[in-house]
Parts: sequence; C-alpha cells; structure tokens
Amino acid sequence: MRVAPLGAYFADDLDRTVVEATRSAEVTHAHPEGIAGAIAVSIAAAIAARDGARGVDLLRAVCDHVPRGYTRDGIEEAIGVDASETSVRAAATLGNGSGVTAADTVPFCLWIVAHRAASFEEALWETVAGLGDRDTTCAIVGGLVAARDGAASIPAAWRRAREPLPAWMRE
Repeated sequence: MRVAPLGAYFADDLDRTVVEATRSAEVTHAHPEGIAGAIAVSIAAAIAARDGARGVDLLRAVCDHVPRGYTRDGIEEAIGVDASETSVRAAATLGNGSGVTAADTVPFCLWIVAHRAASFEEALWETVAGLGDRDTTCAIVGGLVAARDGAASIPAAWRRAREPLPAWMRE
C-alpha cells in the first residue's frame, strides 16, 4: 500500500521498478504474494506516471511484470471484469481487502484505477464503495492516481484538511 511513489520514481526503468519493489516489500512481507502485490502496485504507478495508461491496457501491462501466483491470477481476472460493472460488483468478484492479502486487495485497486478514476476524488469514492479494508485500498488507489495525475489532482480542500507536513517537507 506504500509502494506507489517508488514505482513513480523508477518509471523509466520497469525492470529496476520490479527489483526495488521486491526489496522494499521483503522488509515487511515475508510471503511471496505480498511481494507480488508490491510489484504490481509499483509497476502500475510507473506505467501510470510514464504513460497515463488506463483500462485493460494498464491491467495487461501490469500483469506482464507480476510473478505467477494468486495476485497475478486476480489481476488476470480483473482484466475480464467489464468496465461498465459497478465498483461494488467488481469488489465482490475481485476482493476488497477483507482477506488481508495482496490477492484480495490489489486486483480491485488496479481495476478501480483502470476504470473508475476519472478524478482523484471519484477514484477514492468508488474504492470506498467496495467496502473491505478501505484504508489499504484507498492508499493504493490514491497513490496510483496521484502518480498518474499529479498531486494537484487531489482536491484542494482535502489537501488543506490533512495533517501539517514537517517544515522541511512543505510545498
């Protein structure tokens, strides 16, 4: 859920993105599926930042870089969930984080970014509608949409309402 900035940083080198996402995830995720989820989210952020890809093109491009396993299987399933489906039905099909695994979280998040992210705000409301582990799914979706559309896409009222950043980080 924290890896989108890494993917955006290494957007020009997808192979390096995979390596760095793996290294970052190994610290907190002992299971290979957790690492696969980090790879998927970082690759999605890299592609979003570099190309602004959307739709099934984004899902297919991400899938090409994720190791075989349940997370990749879920992304492959997300490719088949029609863009006209509601986010609630997509979450019922793909998972919403309630299972607390990458395979139950990442495919839904990628589907939202692919099909329900015309704006930052819309993306998060659509993610919340899927219920489940909303802080995790919204963190993933928010990071991906911000990688694609930039920090200015975050509603100004939301930025004003956040906790203050340390002085050295202020905009």
